[in-house]
Amino acid sequence: MNYKNLFKKVILLISSPAKAWEEISLEEDKRKGLATFVYPMIGLCGMAVFANVFIYNFASEDLNTNQLLQLAMTRCCGVFIAFFAGYFLAAKIISKMARSVFHVDCDMPKAEQLVGYAMVVPFVLQIIVELIPPFYILKLIFQFYIIFLIWEGARILLKMNENKSTWFSIFSSMVIVFCPFIIEFVFNKLTKILN
Repeated sequence: MNYKNLFKKVILLISSPAKAWEEISLEEDKRKGLATFVYPMIGLCGMAVFANVFIYNFASEDLNTNQLLQLAMTRCCGVFIAFFAGYFLAAKIISKMARSVFHVDCDMPKAEQLVGYAMVVPFVLQIIVELIPPFYILKLIFQFYIIFLIWEGARILLKMNENKSTWFSIFSSMVIVFCPFIIEFVFNKLTKILN
């Protein structure tokens, strides 16, 4: 994995979404972003969660090393499953919504491409919040940037007109934010019940 290109793409998507989506639209393999962007970003999020548990709980006298490792692995798995399953669930919902509600040609590879790169915001915010917890309020505020990111992507990738792309962006961003959130919430509740 070329992390230099990954970080360039992350910075480009955040700083200049129109230019980033132009480059993404030129990709011949629509599912290329899955292996080169989504999976590495999920891995980085998992590593950030793992590091967070050790950094902020290491001096705790309440947890021994085994409990600390178990907590780190459980939280890491929760974030991994949330983003992984949330990605595919969001892509499926957005593909169906684009075709049935907005009457736009959006097959699964296009939806996966749109969702995968639009999830750059939750990925980056998850990493930042895990490593610097006081920035949690920023996570709530900057989630709204997904609307603009999807709006640009819908115009360029899906060739939507401005009126359709606005509503599509609002609904899609809600799907992208809430799918991983709900999956992680359910995973955490099940983990507590099973423990």
